[in-house]
Amino acid sequence: KTMTDSTPKTTKVEFVDNVGRRKWDVEEIEKREREKEESGSKSKGSLIPPSQRAFLKAREADVDLTQKLGKTTVVSSTTPLSGQGGFYCDVCDCLVKDSANYLDHINGKKHQRAMGISMRTERATVDQVRNRLSQGKKRAREEEIPDDFDERMDYLKRKEDEERDRRKQSKKARKEATTSSSSSSTKLSEEDEALAA
Repeated sequence: KTMTDSTPKTTKVEFVDNVGRRKWDVEEIEKREREKEESGSKSKGSLIPPSQRAFLKAREADVDLTQKLGKTTVVSSTTPLSGQGGFYCDVCDCLVKDSANYLDHINGKKHQRAMGISMRTERATVDQVRNRLSQGKKRAREEEIPDDFDERMDYLKRKEDEERDRRKQSKKARKEATTSSSSSSTKLSEEDEALAA
């Protein structure tokens, strides 16, 4: 007796043609589909039909990629995905390890589909295009961006420096506010000690 003779023959039968390729069991597939429909469970692939999705539009909120910059976190084997190192997407329940891939993910088809947004844009009318162009011209006149390349680069560098200085000032102001509030609490505790004595 060989080992194959001792094993029971009740295992699942695979359909293989004479060349060794697997054949589809159509009845089995239809049975599984019916069970899925009866249970009412939706898979990730069947979210919102394409005809009901909203058109693609510009993101209204800025994506903050620097929120975890310079921070150290302890990650163990029991840490949930959202707490592990990298960028976590709540919508798709996935973890992306770097900022470039995170941006690719949130701009990608899978994420947009999960958000209920189509990858198609709404067709603009001629009036909308004219309004948009006139807004751009007004903004350019207000900012007076130079036409020459070198002048434009100098202008953009000045803008970046101004923005950097503004951020430094706000950070310094916040730091002073936190140190002044902590120093005032130490003054109060010294007064309490003097009263208690």
